[in-house]
Amino acid sequence: MLDKPYKIYVGYDEKEKTYFDVLSYSIRKNTNHPVDIIPLKQNALRRAGLYFRDKEINEDNQFVDCFDGKPFSTEFSFTRFLVPFLNQFEGYALFMDCDMFVKTDISELFEKYCNPSFAVSCVKHDHITEGGLKMDNRVQSNYQRKNWSSFVMWNCGHETLKDFTVHDVNTKNGSWLHRFAFLEREYENNLIGSIPQEWNWLDGHSSTNLKPKCVHFTTGGPIYSNWDGRRSIDNKYAAEWSELYSEMVKVNG
Repeated sequence: MLDKPYKIYVGYDEKEKTYFDVLSYSIRKNTNHPVDIIPLKQNALRRAGLYFRDKEINEDNQFVDCFDGKPFSTEFSFTRFLVPFLNQFEGYALFMDCDMFVKTDISELFEKYCNPSFAVSCVKHDHITEGGLKMDNRVQSNYQRKNWSSFVMWNCGHETLKDFTVHDVNTKNGSWLHRFAFLEREYENNLIGSIPQEWNWLDGHSSTNLKPKCVHFTTGGPIYSNWDGRRSIDNKYAAEWSELYSEMVKVNG
């Protein structure tokens, strides 16, 4: 595995394309090993027949999923669960939300947290938000295991995933997917491995004593003009993101 590029699937939303670009740049800047970074573009997945969930816009201008009737906020809210299919049920693949940037070599994840015993591994946050709206005026929802699915190392060939289907991704309700209920119920807790919290450090939530290896702007972040971090450390990491963005623009011309 170590002589092949690491497979990294990133949630993609056109309105947050800058986040995708900076995350990709930060990964390549800090990682010595070859990486294959794949954006999960919903339109392309629809054309391929892998994604057919429908949505509507309610009177509050919120996206509402037509299968479970609940609001969601990004184009990759559900497409993230297609990773094992896109990886042909083989090997390990990392999924990341796009509103992140890494501060260290991502090789550590593939060297330490690819455990064949687990179907997925993630940071097991105990995260409850205050609700309300995000910076883009989308609803901030609470659910069990919130943000667990925002950073996931998938063991794509794990036997427990053999009964997980594209139909499930497209028809099951959001909470069923985001809490990994597709794993065998009686063994579920034994099939979810733990990744240290430094790898999915949440602004406004994670301990200020931690030194993050990956920063996650769950409350909006620096691409939104009306965003201001709740804590000085959140703004510190937003400034680091802005420096990365400027560096990326210079490097890419």
